[in-house]
Amino acid sequence: MVNYFQTNMLFTKEEYKGRLNKVKKFMQNKGIDLLISQDTSNINYLTGYDAWSFYYAQCAIVHVDADEPLLFVRAQDAGAAYINCYIKHENIIAYDEKYIHTWPTHPYDAIVDLIKKRKWENFKIGLEMDTHYFTAYSYKKLLDGLPDAKLIDSERLVNWVRVVKSDAEIDLMKKASVITEIGMKKAFECIKPGVRQNDAVSEITGALIRGTKDFGGEYSSIVPLLPTGKGTSASHLTWSDAKFVEGEATIIEVSGVYKRYHCPMARTVLLGKPDQKKIDTMKKTIEALHAGIDVTKPGNTADDVAQAFWKVLDKYGIEKKSRTGYSIGIGYPPDWGEHTLNILKGDKTVLEKNVCFHMIAVMQFGNWGVEASESIRVTDTGSELFCNLSKELHIKS
Repeated sequence: MVNYFQTNMLFTKEEYKGRLNKVKKFMQNKGIDLLISQDTSNINYLTGYDAWSFYYAQCAIVHVDADEPLLFVRAQDAGAAYINCYIKHENIIAYDEKYIHTWPTHPYDAIVDLIKKRKWENFKIGLEMDTHYFTAYSYKKLLDGLPDAKLIDSERLVNWVRVVKSDAEIDLMKKASVITEIGMKKAFECIKPGVRQNDAVSEITGALIRGTKDFGGEYSSIVPLLPTGKGTSASHLTWSDAKFVEGEATIIEVSGVYKRYHCPMARTVLLGKPDQKKIDTMKKTIEALHAGIDVTKPGNTADDVAQAFWKVLDKYGIEKKSRTGYSIGIGYPPDWGEHTLNILKGDKTVLEKNVCFHMIAVMQFGNWGVEASESIRVTDTGSELFCNLSKELHIKS
């Protein structure tokens, strides 16, 4: 075997071992003997693996009694695993090119063979049934190939372990937040009447990737979102080659990224004369955000944050049906959310120190809207914002 060196291992082996032990404890509680984790962020969390290879089959495999997970990747991507994973090389399982786009042959045939070879075919096997990149065909291969196994949904087991960050993870998110601010300031600078949206986004993206002189940025799980004009009444619109128009507002949602950790933020810019209706609505939006932030502390729940937020909206008669936040950390396309806690009425997830979430206040009214959001960390006694940038409507007159 080529003698690769682990030059890019991001965390200490002790931290990775601690993560694995937490996962195995969760597995024991659920009676899971073997966990197959297909979530790209979970693979990174468990092994350190990081490459643009998630478009095809890959996973981390955790045996409840093993000292290390297995990493199952395409042979072409094994070199990246040798470089940035903490696990021993013999635990990197590289499957052959013969499985690539040669239906009905499939990489999960190789996983079935691996499980049988290791005599795990009678195990209770946990799967991430609702994660990106785990296809129905992959599941059918396991179902048909392992008739004696009990396949169950692991119910985002690893995602829930990820919710509470280590101090080392928080340090990376703080670097990401610095990059977020740089990207947002660039957006304020380059969004002007007559400028094409795509030209502005090229500048914003460049700023997010350049980062600082001390550390650079990476690609984000979500492209810059830039609804403008009537588009501010709709969520998740990107950009076009149309020009920004005097008198219209634009919502900007971006995230700086450092070592795959994200800190998203949204702000609203208005071109032209002040619009009192938008200014007033933004003030109410910010008041609701602050109400939620004020009750964010260990021991309170996601529901407590949501109740405080909606209490302000109810006071002003503003209707908002969508959730107003979600847990964040590691992210790969197509999402930077962790798919765990929601800042939503009824979510009784208890907040702990180093839980991090993106709290979003987007208000939409038929043909216009405003938005502000913050990435928030729960501290020992309360909370802190990762970014420090005014939430007020940014007016460029």
